[in-house]
Amino acid sequence: LASVFVHLRTDLIKRRMMQQNTQPVDIRFFVTTVTTLMVAAFSIGISMGPIADVTMVADVPEKASHGPHENVNLALENKEQMKVSSPVGMNFQQNESNGFWVAVDNGEALRAGNVPSSSSIPEKKPSVAKYQSRFPTEHVADLGELVESIPGVDEHQPSGQHLLVDLKNVEAAFLDSEERLAQAMVDVVREAHLTLLSYHCHSLQPAGVSCVGVLLESHISFHTWPDEGVITLDLFTCGPNPLMPVIPSIEKLFGVPRSEDEEIVSKWGHELRGFRYSSDRRKHYLDNASDLASWVIAPMNLLYKKEIVSVVTPYQRIDIWDTKEPGETPSHDDVLKYNLQKGDPRLLTSELTSPSRIFFLDGTAQSVSDFEKEFHEALVHPAMFAHEGPRRVAIIGGGEGATLREVLKHNTVEHVKMIEIDEMVVQVAKEYLPTFNNCSSFVGLPESCFDDPRADILYADAMKYFIEEGKDESFDIVVIDGLDPEDAVGQPKDIYLNDEFFSSVFESLTDEGIVVAQVGTAPTIHDPAAHRGVFKNREKLFNLFEAHAAAMFVYEDSHCGFQEPHSFVIACKSTSCRKRWYARSNAIDYQIYERIVETRNDNLALVHYDGATHSQFQYAPKAWETIYCRREPMPYECNFRGLDLREEIFEFDVDPKKSSFSIEKKKNGQVGVFATAFIKEGSYILAEELASSFVISDTTVESLQNSTKVMSGSAATVIEDMLAFVEKNGHTSMIKGVEENIVEIGASYLIRRVESLEAANIGRMMPFPKNDLPPYSPVYERHRRSFDVFLVATKDINPGEELLKFTHVW
Repeated sequence: LASVFVHLRTDLIKRRMMQQNTQPVDIRFFVTTVTTLMVAAFSIGISMGPIADVTMVADVPEKASHGPHENVNLALENKEQMKVSSPVGMNFQQNESNGFWVAVDNGEALRAGNVPSSSSIPEKKPSVAKYQSRFPTEHVADLGELVESIPGVDEHQPSGQHLLVDLKNVEAAFLDSEERLAQAMVDVVREAHLTLLSYHCHSLQPAGVSCVGVLLESHISFHTWPDEGVITLDLFTCGPNPLMPVIPSIEKLFGVPRSEDEEIVSKWGHELRGFRYSSDRRKHYLDNASDLASWVIAPMNLLYKKEIVSVVTPYQRIDIWDTKEPGETPSHDDVLKYNLQKGDPRLLTSELTSPSRIFFLDGTAQSVSDFEKEFHEALVHPAMFAHEGPRRVAIIGGGEGATLREVLKHNTVEHVKMIEIDEMVVQVAKEYLPTFNNCSSFVGLPESCFDDPRADILYADAMKYFIEEGKDESFDIVVIDGLDPEDAVGQPKDIYLNDEFFSSVFESLTDEGIVVAQVGTAPTIHDPAAHRGVFKNREKLFNLFEAHAAAMFVYEDSHCGFQEPHSFVIACKSTSCRKRWYARSNAIDYQIYERIVETRNDNLALVHYDGATHSQFQYAPKAWETIYCRREPMPYECNFRGLDLREEIFEFDVDPKKSSFSIEKKKNGQVGVFATAFIKEGSYILAEELASSFVISDTTVESLQNSTKVMSGSAATVIEDMLAFVEKNGHTSMIKGVEENIVEIGASYLIRRVESLEAANIGRMMPFPKNDLPPYSPVYERHRRSFDVFLVATKDINPGEELLKFTHVW
């Protein structure tokens, strides 16, 4: 059509040159003629032109050449016949006379040259689209199950993979050459084992090239900026073959450096596209919900990412990657390594920043090298110090060796049995995560923690082991270092939901034994009831713990290297662990001094955990309480969280005008507290003074008693008087195992006690429940101080009436 137009225009110009000063051509005639010829040419092209057949599949050519405006016929320099597979049993061979590739069937050309006869093309029956109704899904990326399958219609999931690659510092001449770029594209397609149907490249002005290749699987395209040395490439396929192995080929074939001094900068991102069945999506390690995909594979803004190892074992997939985040600056170790001094501009850049090494199992992040010490210290030491002196410890999982390293730091430990189902995890960790299992800096420990004579590494199914042999064991501590309950699938998931397994674990514990487990991302106050939300498996795990434990604690740490705070749970076989769990920070620091091994250098054996850190673990964040109180039915204690702001508080003051009470001495010499105002039932009594009560532990009382035995005179008398006051006015906590005494020091200790509950008119803020306290309750653990001190009016109290409390109110 373009040739016809050009020919006509040239002819008209020639005639005008020959007939100057003659009658001019009527422009209306000219336009009408051109339009008529264009319509005629287009009609002829429609009727006689080649018909595209999408079932024809060309193999990847070795070299293709074409101009910027040509139809690409895959003309190749290689004259040898190439056979390829196709859906219709055709193969392709090259025409010796013109070099064009043609599809042949039984030796007859179906498509050859530029204008084959329409009669040579077999008629293709149009396909009839059939709408397949599917059930609705919960997740936006899920493909619903078919409501009813259609006989004879194959089901295909509308899904694919998308790879984006950006390269910088590429040679300008290469980026401006259609031929070289086309050859690179063809080579990439070949190395990716994809099928190229056709492609087209177009040179741009003043520089640059855009290319697109049509694949049987979908497409490949790119655009270049020669002056800037940049190319951006896009590859999408619908096939099952992974695209990530193609990245090195793309970097090799398109990453032609523009100078010896400049390295190619590569950024890439990979995502799963479309819709898949829920089961297929969730078990895919590159699903967007996986940590490996969202942290490493999909983001294109990472300064650096490199695959260190990827192994598929009979049990799981192991991936280890090195990454650098944008904006990262040198760590303390980097400063020492490169001897960076004050004012060095590299302190504010990522130039000398060491990459972080991330360890994944089945796409879920397990540890980050920069933060693994904080994570494993938070997992191990709170439970270890909640025990008086652990000697025998079991570790379920923990193949990277870091949990074992932390346990071996305790000089009380005599034996550690690490039960890891996947031996390959240990071997990979030894090779690629050496710092995780390095014990060389600790006095008395070998270079590899796995070689410590106290360590017994057993490659076995932990669930089967405990069920069959747990009753014969005697562990002080069991550490469950596996996948998070919500991330676990298959065998790991069965562990978290198997009552027989947990019964066996608790049976293997000593009387003071403790189990600790990491339980994934911490909740927020916005989460629904745990049994309804995404953490339902964790709730089932907690229910199993509650069925066997005497006391439970949940805590979290935000320094573990995960994007959100990570949570842990401790379950004690005896309530005695509460005394050590609620120990003061100085007591924990002393225990660390007593137990933890020395180091061979000036570094501390524990980099994160100490008494102050432990004190932050003692009270679970508010979200745990909020989620707990969304259980159905709501636990009893949830009705008494905090003081009721709707109720009035009545206080005592030495100024009678400000006081709601008076202290009077009766004729019999007894002192009592009397109301001077009307007090409504439910009002708080002497809350300010009760809040001032002091707490003294049983251990402190025992120490003071021992002091009086070695002291004499007035000093001993003062201590004895104090102990007598504590005994008379103090009471133990309602929470078993805490071993603390709460001592009233204000006017409340003057309130007269009565033996009859009915005669009393004041009582504790939360009446003691009919049943024993549950082993797990963030409400009791968080509000135990309030439950132990505050009093309320149990009935209306009139002015002049004496306050009376039940002798056993506490």
